Amino acid sequence: MADCLFCKIIAREIPAEIIAEGDDYLAFKDIHPQAPVHFLVIPKLHIQSLAHVADPETLLATMGAIVEVAREQGLDENGYRVVNNVGKYGGQTVNHIHFHVLSGRRLTWPPG
Repeated sequence: MADCLFCKIIAREIPAEIIAEGDDYLAFKDIHPQAPVHFLVIPKLHIQSLAHVADPETLLATMGAIVEVAREQGLDENGYRVVNNVGKYGGQTVNHIHFHVLSGRRLTWPPG
């Protein structure tokens, strides 16, 4: 999608600190980290939000990528949190499905 921030990152039109990439996903550091470790994992296929997932295989592949990248980043031992915001009330600010992976400190619930 031409006006999508994350599609532009995938196309390398906008720079990002990419930490991992596969055929179907991209993982990069969040520009406003909320924890010592904070990166995003996104499918390369443009999907507006979790509410717009038509093919569960895409979602399954993205979840697998999250596990793989978290393992590569050494997050297995102490754990991590995965967050997905859907729509305005859910706090979604970029209309391309994305998953925040946070770690590096003990996270509290509910989040602030």
